[in-house]
Amino acid sequence: MTTKIARICLAIVFAATLAITAVEPAHAAGPCSLARAAGNYSFTDNGTVIGVGPRTAVGTLTLDSRGNIPNGVATSSLNGSIAVETVSGTYTVNPDCSGNIDVKIYSGGTELFEITGAIAFDDDVKQIRGIFTSVTAPDGTVLLTVINLEARKQ
Repeated sequence: MTTKIARICLAIVFAATLAITAVEPAHAAGPCSLARAAGNYSFTDNGTVIGVGPRTAVGTLTLDSRGNIPNGVATSSLNGSIAVETVSGTYTVNPDCSGNIDVKIYSGGTELFEITGAIAFDDDVKQIRGIFTSVTAPDGTVLLTVINLEARKQ
């Protein structure tokens, strides 16, 4: 009888251990958040400003843990015109790793445009993918665009 109880207990312990190890572990740092997204990123954006021409840019930016983008820099080409840009604004992150950006782009201290975009974090919050959802000039002119964003945590 004791041997039978011991075997049953051993089988229960084995089954419980197997069940626990089969469950996918939760991420140690939790879901996406401002704190997990914070860091320095290198980025590119590519696409078209409708009626103007192709745009591409490469640069770096910082996301802080309070939802700010305080100090981005980039070099861009818009239909062949090169500009050195600074970037600042805000961002959001949702627990499902989606979010938004709202940044102003300056060149030589002059505002060029404001961009809003939809973003998604992936690769354990080390990469950002996004699309510009609106681009507005300082005079309120809305520019139609098809521009995507790729960023990688440094």
